[in-house]
Amino acid sequence: MEIKLVPDKLRRQEIPGRIEIVSGHGRLPLLKITTPWSAGEIYLHGAHVTGFQKNGEPPLIFLSAKSHFAAGKAIRGGVPICFPWFGNRDSEPSHGFARAAEWQLVNTHAAPDGTVTVTLAMPPIPGREVWNDIRTEFTVTVADTLTMELVATNDSGGKTVTIENCLHTYFYVGDIGSVTLTGLEKAPFDDFAFVAGGAPRPASEASLRVTQETNRVYPNHTAPVEIHDKKIKRIIRVEKSGSQSTVVWNPWTTQKMPEDWDATGHLNMVCVESGNVKQNQILLRPGETTALKVVLGSGPLT
Repeated sequence: MEIKLVPDKLRRQEIPGRIEIVSGHGRLPLLKITTPWSAGEIYLHGAHVTGFQKNGEPPLIFLSAKSHFAAGKAIRGGVPICFPWFGNRDSEPSHGFARAAEWQLVNTHAAPDGTVTVTLAMPPIPGREVWNDIRTEFTVTVADTLTMELVATNDSGGKTVTIENCLHTYFYVGDIGSVTLTGLEKAPFDDFAFVAGGAPRPASEASLRVTQETNRVYPNHTAPVEIHDKKIKRIIRVEKSGSQSTVVWNPWTTQKMPEDWDATGHLNMVCVESGNVKQNQILLRPGETTALKVVLGSGPLT
């Protein structure tokens, strides 16, 4: 149940008819966005996009019905921000600490045509002094498409850092059995589904069908990917820039998942993730900036 109970400093960022800020699940601040073409939702917790839906279409984004909405815990589904690393690290949060941080709302803007743009910033985090000189902002633009841009700048006086970034997007599909992914043909990949550390696999000429646990990292892949969903007769197009890696993931029923995952969730989702991970990690020198941008669109499948 949503309760309109938010600090005045957040209320001042509301835009009538375009952005409303409420207490969402777990009483976490939630931005509800309305445009002439679509609706979107963003939690300040993790700068987490949890919803995008074009008028007259099913949701574009999948969210686990069992997701936690609590301080210190990542939201399951939507678009988690994996930063400043991807995957597991000893005694560290999986996929980095950005997705469980409390981001700050920097700016909201509504253009005359109805397009809405929101910018959030990751504040300094206690105990993360090594990373607090990396100025990190996330800008989301909601229109007939969903555009997300993660920008990191090394403001340190002289240290070079190695980072990974990824927008871990969960897409909603009508039935995973009726889904085909295109744009990955002729691209070799590393298979992490059943081999610890990954196993190199050769490129395939065929479009990808997800019929089992799938955890693939396509290095040096910059091309768009399309999700063809025959069940709901929709094509989702994922376009990106500043991204050298594409990740495709579905846990199926074989990957051990935490309690915030529904046992049948794999039937209605597929992750197509854009970023720079593994061998495509980024060396960010003092004064340098890196920008990862993803544009999500959809149209009818004829």
